[in-house]
Amino acid sequence: MTTARILLEYTLPTGQLIRVVQGDLTTETSEAIVNAANERLQHGGGVAGAIRRQGGEVIQQESDASVQQHGPVRTGSAAITSAGKLAARYVIHAVGPVWGSGDDEHKLASAVRSALTLANEHQVKSISIPGISSGIFGGPKDICARIIIQTTLDYLRQNPTTSLQEVRFCNIDSLTATTFMQEAQKLLPSK
Repeated sequence: MTTARILLEYTLPTGQLIRVVQGDLTTETSEAIVNAANERLQHGGGVAGAIRRQGGEVIQQESDASVQQHGPVRTGSAAITSAGKLAARYVIHAVGPVWGSGDDEHKLASAVRSALTLANEHQVKSISIPGISSGIFGGPKDICARIIIQTTLDYLRQNPTTSLQEVRFCNIDSLTATTFMQEAQKLLPSK
C-alpha cells in the first residue's frame, strides 16, 4: 500500500483544511470517499471498478438496492453507501456528466454539491474527491479540476456550520493530480 503524496495543503479562513494529494483513493482514510459513478451505480471500470474490487461486493449490493428503491441517480446528484472493506466509512457515488452531453459544467458542479451535502447530512468530517468526469467520461482535466475545487470552496464558504473539516482532492495518476494542484493554486487566495 502506497501512501498518498501531499502536493498542496491550504487552511481556509474558516479553518477547513484543503489538500491535493496523489494517491490511491481506495486507501484513503477519510471518513468518506467520492466515487465517480454512473446513473445505474454499476461499478465496473475506472475509479468505480477499483472501489468495488477493494471494498467488496457489499458496495455493489447496496448500490443495486439504492437504485431499486429510489431509481437511477440522476446526473448531477449523488447517493451514499457503506464503504465495505475500505478504510473509509462511506462511499458517496457522485454522477458527473459524460462530457459533451450538454450543460456539462453545471452538471459536474451539481454532482460535487450533492456529494458534499450528503457528507454533511451524515456528519462526515473528512472527504476525498477524485477527478469526477475527467477519466472515462471524457472531461478535460483542467476544467473538471477547476469546477470540482471551486464548487467545494463555494460550498464551504456558503455552509460555515458544515461538519466537513478536511477535503482531499485525490487522484492516482500524476497528470490529474498535478492538474488539480495547478488549478488549486489559481483558485486559493495567496496567504
